[in-house]
Amino acid sequence: MVKQATLQSDKAPALVDFKDVLENCDVHIASAWRGQLADTLETSKVGVPICVCLNLEDLKCFESVETQYERWGVVFRNSIAIQPSNPAFPSHSGLIVLMGSPKGGFLEASFVHPVNYVSAYVTSSQRLVMSAYDSDRQLLSQTVLPGANLANSDSAVPPNILLSVTASNIHSVTFCAFDGQFTIDDFRFCI
Repeated sequence: MVKQATLQSDKAPALVDFKDVLENCDVHIASAWRGQLADTLETSKVGVPICVCLNLEDLKCFESVETQYERWGVVFRNSIAIQPSNPAFPSHSGLIVLMGSPKGGFLEASFVHPVNYVSAYVTSSQRLVMSAYDSDRQLLSQTVLPGANLANSDSAVPPNILLSVTASNIHSVTFCAFDGQFTIDDFRFCI
């Protein structure tokens, strides 16, 4: 099911105009739709953000995740799909989440076309830094989860906290939990 919105304004919408769709991740990518992002980019109106929320449920447990979503505009590095068996790492929606592997505590997403907004629901065993970079690997923006937010722990921060970065021309983002493990769910980005 895809929600559609009609805008009644001559002004080009901003990301805040799509806040409800972004936060609730109501738009999921179905396997049959893959490959349509390039067409959508070519025919979209200038100034109207195109947002993608990845449906991780198409992935198999323990599948290495790299180019499966390239047609939708993102390539992952050091990423594996898992169905968490540890209740400290619950999923936000569905059963499958992404985790950094084989190198624990690190995951990178690179975008085919520059984006302006990236977010994910994160559960981590340690402090986690989400960083956005331009095409020259210069830091554009950063957000920090200050400490662990595992389920059933004494953390003041609940599991599956939404982290996001906003900047012009984001070419890649990294998630890094030094000496820790983390999961991400409902990964989304806007072009």
